[in-house]
Amino acid sequence: MQVMQRLFEAGFRPIAIPPYESALCLRRGECAVVLAPVDNGGFRVLAPASFLVNEKFGVRVRRGGKEVFVFKQHELEATQERLNELAEFQKSLEEILAEGSSQ
Repeated sequence: MQVMQRLFEAGFRPIAIPPYESALCLRRGECAVVLAPVDNGGFRVLAPASFLVNEKFGVRVRRGGKEVFVFKQHELEATQERLNELAEFQKSLEEILAEGSSQ
């Protein structure tokens, strides 16, 4: 519960992402991650953080010489601003999860 409280305090919010309905999916801004519980009461990353594309979990790929986040036919360019937002999202998440696993 302490890990969840810290995640909420850091602005992470639960969302439903098919096909991960049985996992804990969290969103902050346009970034999302899929977590699974671990035995010590913490969480581990089940699917790496990514951008939401059309409200669905995007996959980062290289297309036509540039990086994009895609979901089916929809894509979102991986601009430096978006990559910075994703890096900050991951950093915050990792710090909170590491705190939870050390307790």
